[in-house]
Amino acid sequence: MSLWCDEVNDHVSRFGLKIHKTLFHTRSPFQDILVVETDLLGRALMLDGMWMTAEGDEKSYHEMLVHPALCTAPHIARILVIGGGDGGTVREVLKYPEVQQVDLVEIDELVVQACQQHLPSIGTAWHDPRLTLTIADGIEWVKTTKPGTYDIILVDGSDPKGPAVGLFDHAFYEACARALTPHGIFVSQAESPVLMQDVHIDMVQALQKAFGHAYPYYGTVMIYPGGLWSWIYAARTTQPTDLKAERVARITETTEIWNKAIHHGAFAVPNRLQQALQRS
Repeated sequence: MSLWCDEVNDHVSRFGLKIHKTLFHTRSPFQDILVVETDLLGRALMLDGMWMTAEGDEKSYHEMLVHPALCTAPHIARILVIGGGDGGTVREVLKYPEVQQVDLVEIDELVVQACQQHLPSIGTAWHDPRLTLTIADGIEWVKTTKPGTYDIILVDGSDPKGPAVGLFDHAFYEACARALTPHGIFVSQAESPVLMQDVHIDMVQALQKAFGHAYPYYGTVMIYPGGLWSWIYAARTTQPTDLKAERVARITETTEIWNKAIHHGAFAVPNRLQQALQRS
């Protein structure tokens, strides 16, 4: 008999994967953690019943989160990653030799342990000496960070539920703006523009207020609600078009999804969302 594991989205849609083995299941102080072996996408992680990442699909997400900022920022020496306990985001960041220090701040130690043990193909940079892992609340971390500390902040959090709720708050965005250098870049995953359009629009508006400029961009991530996913690139001065040719050429030798053409196309906002942004 086949066994299916589904993510149900507000009782209006669901996405399921056929699984043949449960590798890990526990309840942390923050959330339910499940790692399964799927027929289609290999090993996959769920948190509180929501798909977070899968071996066969993760680069569609991690490459799109990381490389737009890392290939446009004037300086990329110091990077902060909030969330990202699977290790995929820091793996992509640490491909750049210019990066000197990466602070990974993850609230749930059990997520890190589960991913290190059961999803080692995603987190391949845990032992890089430039990486410092801290188990802490990323929101509090940013509040106490000295102004101008980071060149880039990447938020690799889950949906606005449970421990991730504060990652969608305007006060958090203001704190991130202070923690960045004047030419720094903030990027966050920004939910499904199909099933969570209101959240997506609210994030764009809040980041525009905090930084002055916010640029939503889009890509396909099969395991996420609706299949079409979004991120937001926010900055005071730097723009998504400020690509550094040498970095782009070098990094596209390592990527499966992201390249210069994908980058430019991703920032094309669909008419429906343009109209929603104009109305709001």
